[in-house]
Amino acid sequence: MKEFLSTVEAAEILGVSRVTLFNKIKSGEIEAIKVGRNYIISRDVIINYSKKGELTDARKREIEKEVDKVIKEYGETLELLKDN
Repeated sequence: MKEFLSTVEAAEILGVSRVTLFNKIKSGEIEAIKVGRNYIISRDVIINYSKKGELTDARKREIEKEVDKVIKEYGETLELLKDN
């Protein structure tokens, strides 16, 4: 098993775009090592970061879609419950 991952591999594992991953590296949120013009990231760093429970953009969109579906289907009932 590889000890270090490329940014492409790390982004895929985290379910984020490479741009998002680069932003997290630049902000210091994810620790990476610069090798020439590229970054490599320790597998342990990615595993620990993924355990933080941060939602990926794709997962956030899925949740928003489901919430919209529930509101559309049960909106009136939810309003009645809110008033009680």
